[in-house]
This record gives sequence, structure tokens and C-alpha cells, in this order.
Amino acid sequence: MVAVQMATAFLSRIPPTIAPILATERGWSDSVVGYLASLNTFGSILFLALGSPYMRALGSVRALQAGLLIGILGLALFLPSWTTTACVAALLIGVGYGPSSPAGNDVLHRTAPHGRRSLIFSIKQAGVPLGGVVAGLALPPLAAAYGWRIALLASAVFVLAIIASVQPMRDGLDRDREHGLKFGLGVILSIANLVTPIRTLTTSSSLFRLAAAGACLAVGQGIWFAYLMTYAVSQLGYSLETAGALYALMQATSVAGRVLLGWLADRLGTPRLLLRVIGLASGATSLTLALATPQWSFQTYCVLAAIAGVTVSSWNGVQLSEIARACPPSLVREASAAATLVIFLGYVVAPSAFAMALSLTGRFDLGFLACALSGVGCALIVPATMTEDRSQRS
Repeated sequence: MVAVQMATAFLSRIPPTIAPILATERGWSDSVVGYLASLNTFGSILFLALGSPYMRALGSVRALQAGLLIGILGLALFLPSWTTTACVAALLIGVGYGPSSPAGNDVLHRTAPHGRRSLIFSIKQAGVPLGGVVAGLALPPLAAAYGWRIALLASAVFVLAIIASVQPMRDGLDRDREHGLKFGLGVILSIANLVTPIRTLTTSSSLFRLAAAGACLAVGQGIWFAYLMTYAVSQLGYSLETAGALYALMQATSVAGRVLLGWLADRLGTPRLLLRVIGLASGATSLTLALATPQWSFQTYCVLAAIAGVTVSSWNGVQLSEIARACPPSLVREASAAATLVIFLGYVVAPSAFAMALSLTGRFDLGFLACALSGVGCALIVPATMTEDRSQRS
């Protein structure tokens, strides 16, 4: 699951990683990066809202493999010089990312020991920044040495290797797939399928609030992921390779940060209190970047990026394990999809709003101030303790 999560995240990080090159070659403005990021997330939302029949029919592992293949198709659509195909490419990569949370959570829910749930979920989610590390370190040098098209080809080969590596696990982990289940357009677009995510969110009094808190954290994470490299190149004057190293540093500390926060949540037994603290820390980190100036040293920005890897980008595993804990066991896959759907709204709205603000004002600091406020919002929204939640349901 870590390997698949890494591959899906790697694909989703390709558009912002190569965006500075494409912007120069094709005459795009900096704001295009935000629109591509939003389309990427919108593609994931489409799958999360409509893809439940596919996951039930294919099984979780096969759904993950199919998602990776769709992502590779998206890479191919970056090759034509038209902006329209680039938008479709970002959308398809997002669709391919969609199964990673509900399908991966389903596998872990069936196999992870209860006393280590936050840690196990966090280890799986560590694959997200790990994919970012690979993208930030490998793609810019490949693009600089051989061109961005060769970098995309190498990316496709890498993802195909991941698809092949998990194939031996398919039979054992997909035994619960629903053989013969129809999933044509009539089923996908049916009212019953469309309302399933909404219905699932009502099964627990705290489930929607946990999802909304995740959406607040996603505002900061989405903007940092989409714009850190563009900010470093456009505003700080760093080279693409230097900006990529800064981005990779944030992703690297997020790998360790996710495991650390998962361990803390299990060790302390207070995951929801920890989510509140993370929200405040995320807001403080974004506020610091909003107040930053080009006069700051590169070492200072490295420290800030390393801190952001923990405070802005390491909450996902703890939050997803709480989502699984707050819903009935039989609805983990559907609840994970529904909660992730709410979270991804933050990923869609935030980069688009950032892009519009950047187009109108040319100021990056306004977007990072919004990230700071969203972190405070998370601290206010996270629901009460699990004990109180269980008493409300009873």
C-alpha cells in the first residue's frame, strides 16, 4: 500500500513539478499552476463521488492498479502543446489518484491491528510525501538533462513497475470483490450511487466534522504543494533544481513526520487533540511564509520547508484513521471516500482561489495568510473525544 500510494502521489506531483518548464516553453502565467492543481483534485473528486461500484466490482488492489494506468494516460496528454490537453491530463491524473484513499484504507482496515491503527495508516500515508520526494529530486534533473518529455517517459516506466509489483497480492486481498456486479453509466450516475457519500457521512455525529477539519488542513497542504516551487522560482529567483530540492526537503520531512504523528496518536491515546495542535502549528508555519522576504537566506527557507513537512503535510494518517474509527466497520471504504471527498474540496478551492488572487494582485502572501486561517479553523472544528462521540451515538 505504501508503494501504490507513493506511485499515485508521484503522478499527482508531476504537474506542479514540471509546471515552471512548461510555463516558460508555452507562455503560461504562474496562475495556470493553480488551475492544473485544481483540475487534478477535481478528477479525484469525480472518482470519489462516483467510483464506489468500480471498487466493489474490481476489488481494492485492482482498483488501485487501474488508477495508476489512468494516471499514465494522463502523462501522455501533456505531450501535445495545447493547454486543453494539459487540463485533461491533470484531470485524468486526479481520477487515477481517486482510489488510493478508499481502496488503501479498506485493505488496511481489514489487516491492521487496532492498537496500531493510527501508526499503520500514517505509514501508508507516508507514501504521499515519498512520491513527492521522488518527483522533486528526480524530475527536475531529468528534465534539465534530457528534456521534460523524457522525464515523463521515465515516470511512466516507474509507475508501470509499481503496478506489476503488487499483482501477486491481488488474489489474496481482492477475495471480497463482488463478481458480476454491473457498473455501467446507468449504475454510476444513479441517484443511489450519487447520494451514497452523503448518506455515509451521517452515520456518525463526528464523521463530517472530522472531514471538515481535514478540508481546512488540506487548504494549507494544497497551496504549499501547488505553489512552493513556483514561489521559489518566481519570487525568490531560485533555479528549478534548487526549488525542487526545497520541495523535496518538505516532502522528506513529511515522510518522517507522518510516521511520528501516527506513533504519537497511538502512544498518547488522544488523536483528536493532536489534530487540533497540528491545525494551530500548520497555521503558524503558513503565517511565517506569508511574512517571509527574498532577503531571507536559503538555509532559512530550508528550515521552514522542513518544518512545513511536519506541520502542514503530516496530518493525513491520523485524520484518516479517525475517519475509519468513527464509522461502522462495514462502511469503511464508502466513509473513506466520502470524507476524502470533503477533504479534496479544500484541495480544489484553495489553489483556484490562490490563482485568482495571484492574477489580481500578484501577491503570494495573501494565499499563505489564508492557509494560516484555515489551520486555526481546523483546531476549532475537530470534534470531541472518541468517548463522548460513542455516548452521542448510543
